[in-house]
Amino acid sequence: MNRFAHAIVHHKKIILIIFACLVAASLVTQNFITVNYNIVDYLPDSAPSTKAISLMETEFDNAIPNASVMVQNVSLTEAMQYKEALQEIPGVTEVLWLDDVIDIKEPLEMQSQSEIENYYQDGNALFTVTLDSNQAEAACTDILALIGEDNALAGSSPALVTLQNMAGSESTKAMLILIPIIIVILILATTSWLEPILFLAAIGISVIINMGINGFLPQISFVTKTVTPILQLACSLDYAIFLLHSFTENRKTETNIEAAMEKAVVDSLPTVGASAATTLFGFLALVFMDFGIGSDLGLNLAKGIVLSFISVIVFLPALTLSLYRWIDKTQHRVLLPDFKNAYQVILKIAVPAIVIVALVAVPAFLGQRHTEFLYGSDSQGASTRVGHDAEVIKDAFGKSTIIALLVPSGDVAKEAEMCDDLESVDHVTSITGYATAVGANIPSGILSEDITKNFYSENYARYIIYTDTPSEGDVAFATVEDIENVAQSYYGDAVYMTGQSANAYDMRNVVTRDTQVVNFIAIFAIFCVLLVTFRSITLPPILLLTIEVGIWVNLAIPYFSGIEISFVGYLIISAVQLGATVDYAILMTNNYMNSRKRLPKKAAIREGITASFKPILISGSILSMAGFALYLTSSSPIIYELGLLVGRGALLSVLMVLGFLPGMLYLLDGAIRRTTMKPDFFSENISS
Repeated sequence: MNRFAHAIVHHKKIILIIFACLVAASLVTQNFITVNYNIVDYLPDSAPSTKAISLMETEFDNAIPNASVMVQNVSLTEAMQYKEALQEIPGVTEVLWLDDVIDIKEPLEMQSQSEIENYYQDGNALFTVTLDSNQAEAACTDILALIGEDNALAGSSPALVTLQNMAGSESTKAMLILIPIIIVILILATTSWLEPILFLAAIGISVIINMGINGFLPQISFVTKTVTPILQLACSLDYAIFLLHSFTENRKTETNIEAAMEKAVVDSLPTVGASAATTLFGFLALVFMDFGIGSDLGLNLAKGIVLSFISVIVFLPALTLSLYRWIDKTQHRVLLPDFKNAYQVILKIAVPAIVIVALVAVPAFLGQRHTEFLYGSDSQGASTRVGHDAEVIKDAFGKSTIIALLVPSGDVAKEAEMCDDLESVDHVTSITGYATAVGANIPSGILSEDITKNFYSENYARYIIYTDTPSEGDVAFATVEDIENVAQSYYGDAVYMTGQSANAYDMRNVVTRDTQVVNFIAIFAIFCVLLVTFRSITLPPILLLTIEVGIWVNLAIPYFSGIEISFVGYLIISAVQLGATVDYAILMTNNYMNSRKRLPKKAAIREGITASFKPILISGSILSMAGFALYLTSSSPIIYELGLLVGRGALLSVLMVLGFLPGMLYLLDGAIRRTTMKPDFFSENISS
């Protein structure tokens, strides 16, 4: 270890050059990052809707309809003109309207009003449109230019286009909010105006390199692109603080500046390594999710933590030694209070805190298990055009969700019978397919391919089913099950379904499994790290309970508030909050255990609180601000809800570590001593 530190100190110029080259290369490779904004793509291959999508892409030229266009105050003739104009737009592969399900040359009064009202009401025409995903952005622009401000464009494809256009700027906005806040916090906590810049430089460089490496990957998710830089910065800034704090302390006893840095690297490595390890394993737990977005984000965050660790241990010492004279010239007094008397308040509330946690833990645990989730990724707020237009369409035509159903072809009469049964399913409003649009009495073989290609492939018949349910929720999922049951009664397992409701239904099933797996792996991995770190049977459960109760409360708040949250946030926050904030508990416990070797337990608790209070407050504030920055700047429910959970979770973890953990350490001191290998506790012959 000493040789390693010596090599870093004496090759600082080479290290700075290497990192400068890596940053330059990363700035170039970032331009080659491919970002996937479609969360459905991350469903496992075994999911039924994934199989349906793959089959549809193979069998049919056109995908499932993914946009709705409403034009107001038009006659049937004018509506047909709009349909023809929409069909001419590049990227629009299919437009379905009233003329595809009834003969509009016949008087509307003589035909099915339920069919008509799905497409034409009160002079408003609603077109069901399919957009090519590769040309969706340009197609949406052309559609908006055609229909103007007074009409509406909504659906999953326009929502993804909006998300794609906003994601980059929102990530930048979050950073612009977060970095000044971090600088202010660090200025208050350090003794040099330059030190905050060094901290941000060390972690910022690792963030740039991490994102640059993504340029070599096939793609990353939009969640990864938005969240990773901010969480990496917030979770690993502590490492830089630890090292520079150790360097400052060693300069008081070492006359040689390089010797002080060598000792700082050696002294900091175990602390920084343990902190990085717990965070790393927390993030790696996400890799075991069947839902691919967890693996994508987990690998990127884990990669970021490793790079931050390397940057702090290798790059930061070299940079600091090159600029230490400027650090000395920019010294200022500590602006943040030392909180020397904080232990007095904490010790007074220790017992009440334990009682409160005991009362809250079980309801919080049960509540978070019943939190309701949102699975879709296409919802947008009313502040966006697509979000506003979705509400306009819903007000005019009611709720509408599309499900694509594939069944084996070859028996039109059987298809017609199935459609009759499907139309009797609650919440099914209409069905578009060969048996309903053309008729079971007309053989498909006598019609031209232009007519039949949207209904039949070589092996399958496709039916588009419209429901009046939201895209997800209990009613929507029950409708999906009812439709599937009817279709399977005719065709057995050779039935495939996709669409917003079907996709969300599969996501729910995948998430149920992932939740248990991710939580178990994260807790088990971090338990093992704590076991090795403290060589104690008692301390790992105490520390895990401290953070887990904070997680339970964090996730139970939406349940008791009656609020649905994005399932991605729920899945990820358990691993992120545990991995990122268990460091606070480790720091408090380390300080207590070290003090306990020379002090009675009460005095050790006082010293442990005093030594830990400020670092925990600083670290927790930075992570919390990072979460709230995401919450305030993102328009994506997935991102801003994850940000809210991270921000709130960091504060809850700080409260648990400062309010609950000291009391537990004090009360269980005897058990800790008996179950810890060579604790070397101070022998108390007098009252503590």
